[in-house]
Amino acid sequence: MKKTLLAVCGLILGINGLALAQANTPVIDERQANQEQRIDQGISSGQLNEREANRLNKQQEHINKMEDRAKSDGVMTKKERARIVAAQDRASRHIAREKHDRQGKRHR
Repeated sequence: MKKTLLAVCGLILGINGLALAQANTPVIDERQANQEQRIDQGISSGQLNEREANRLNKQQEHINKMEDRAKSDGVMTKKERARIVAAQDRASRHIAREKHDRQGKRHR
């Protein structure tokens, strides 16, 4: 009985330790929120049409998945962080490009 109780307690402590070991990424999270806000602002102002917004949102979901995979082992390496930052740079350029294109505007 004592062995099973100790095993259960050890398992509980191990799970709590994994939860605390999650990689902390406040800069990545803040930038992600900023980019999502830029997309929402583009939709409300009419700078982005539905198709563009869907494409940009899908790109943000992909970056979220990359971050989740990088955090899954509790440590985010410099290489993983660099890949996520590069993906965010690419997404930022795409947002700016789509918001400032002439699509949907009438120019004569």
